[in-house]
Amino acid sequence: MLDKDSPGGASPADTGDTKLNRHVGRIGLLFAGVGSIIGSGWLFGAMNAAKTAGPAATISWALGGFMILLIGLCYAELGTMFPLSGGVVRFPHISFGSFASYMTGWITWVACMAVAPIEVEGALTYATKYADFTTVKCVDACSSDAPVTVHTLTGLGMVVAIIAMAVFVVINYFGVRWFARVNNILVWWKLIIIAIVIVAFLVTHFDGGNFTSKGFAPMGAHGMFTAIATSGIVFSFLGFRQGIELAGETDNPRRNVPFAVIGSVLLCALIYVLLQVAFIGALSGGDLAKGWSQVNFADDFGPLAAIATILGLGWLATLLYIDAIVSPADTGLIYTTVTSRISYAMARNGNAPQALAKTTKNGVPLISMILAFFVGLILFLPFPSWQQLVGFITSATVLSFGSGPLVLMTFRKQIPEHERPFRLPGGKVVAFFAFWSANLIVYWTGWETNSKLFMAVLLGVVLLGVMYVVNAAKGQQPQWDWKGGSWYIPWLGGLALISWLGDYGGGQGVLHFDTAFPVTFVFSIIVMAWSYYVQLPRDQVDVYIEHSQAEAQAEEVELGASAH
Repeated sequence: MLDKDSPGGASPADTGDTKLNRHVGRIGLLFAGVGSIIGSGWLFGAMNAAKTAGPAATISWALGGFMILLIGLCYAELGTMFPLSGGVVRFPHISFGSFASYMTGWITWVACMAVAPIEVEGALTYATKYADFTTVKCVDACSSDAPVTVHTLTGLGMVVAIIAMAVFVVINYFGVRWFARVNNILVWWKLIIIAIVIVAFLVTHFDGGNFTSKGFAPMGAHGMFTAIATSGIVFSFLGFRQGIELAGETDNPRRNVPFAVIGSVLLCALIYVLLQVAFIGALSGGDLAKGWSQVNFADDFGPLAAIATILGLGWLATLLYIDAIVSPADTGLIYTTVTSRISYAMARNGNAPQALAKTTKNGVPLISMILAFFVGLILFLPFPSWQQLVGFITSATVLSFGSGPLVLMTFRKQIPEHERPFRLPGGKVVAFFAFWSANLIVYWTGWETNSKLFMAVLLGVVLLGVMYVVNAAKGQQPQWDWKGGSWYIPWLGGLALISWLGDYGGGQGVLHFDTAFPVTFVFSIIVMAWSYYVQLPRDQVDVYIEHSQAEAQAEEVELGASAH
């Protein structure tokens, strides 16, 4: 295991099989973000957001994009300072030490590992038009006039889902070069299809009265903010992280990382708002007769395709059913890549078995990828539908981003002289609002979903305890930097308490919309101040930086070899 002089595991010098290739250029990195953002979320998000917030869903998309952009800007600075694959996990390791990086890594891995399965479920939900891949199942108020239903995988759907997950692994096995080539083609396809949908809806039928006939915000501010977290809005933006996770595999991180992170969020935010406007305008008066919460279609497994069919655009419906397979499949492909990089980074940090850091001659962490494949298959059992998994992924992913703004704050004090190819203007202010935004999004997700998330976090703590006991028995205990990461447990525990006290998703209703904002604001200040106070001393940070730079140099060796 590790000691103080070996903070990240075996050094690059003695592990020649832990190198990644730099095959991803600026457009490739941008498209990795765009391709990951535009997955299954847009296929269901417009419908779900409209049912939750009404026409105010347009504001929900804009606010969701803005909040994610705040977080993304923090990572844009961090990603250019230390362009390493799996950077979301490695940054807190440098600033707060091994315990903080373990917690970040565990939450990040859980979130990323669940994305490929949900994208497969999204694709198969639309594909149900052609075969019995899913079946409708009632999950709430089954005897009411408006029961809540989901589309769960059938036996056939489960078999096809397993095959699709295996295909992701096979494509990734051939390395990042193949990943970038395949992804660039698929992203162009997805952008073209979305543009066609928006234009076709706007031109064929647009009723501006839909924005006011039932009130612009019929569910009030509560519905508008609920939609951000639970309707697939934030989920639809989460792919911006690929510009960070693949920073160690791009040929010019200084230029490419900020371009990819900021560009992917802004481009997709514009697309999503336009799509929501087109969706609302395309509805008929009969669709809204019972109010926004009751909007539904006969073929509810494919809401956008259903509207296209109603408008007489059969050709567009066909394209949407095709894209409903292509778009989620591309995102699943990307997250198969990224999930393996997370466990790769954890192994390099010494927080996971070193076998997970071994790569093939193509620069692929194969063992990490196979682990994600099998755990992903297990997720199909408790979460057999897209609707059941989306809230969990949203909350988990945003929670994993929360450490980034804190790292940016501490880096400004710990290593003020370190080169910052992209220096975020107003960095400390942006960092605070990014951290507050992350906490708010988790809160808005609701206790019913968050309770499952924090149980998963607790499992990670238990595994850490087991690892600690095993290491102690072997006399090979790593340096865990408990003080540096001491803010983590109060942060997660406090956030769980606030979620339980809230009035979102099965909470106790003690906190309401007007009181939750100041409570989470003060809570965010306390946690950020705590992390700032217990940050690692400069000499320890220098040790971790030296190791990370050695990692980058080791990975850089592959750049020249990749041209042959």
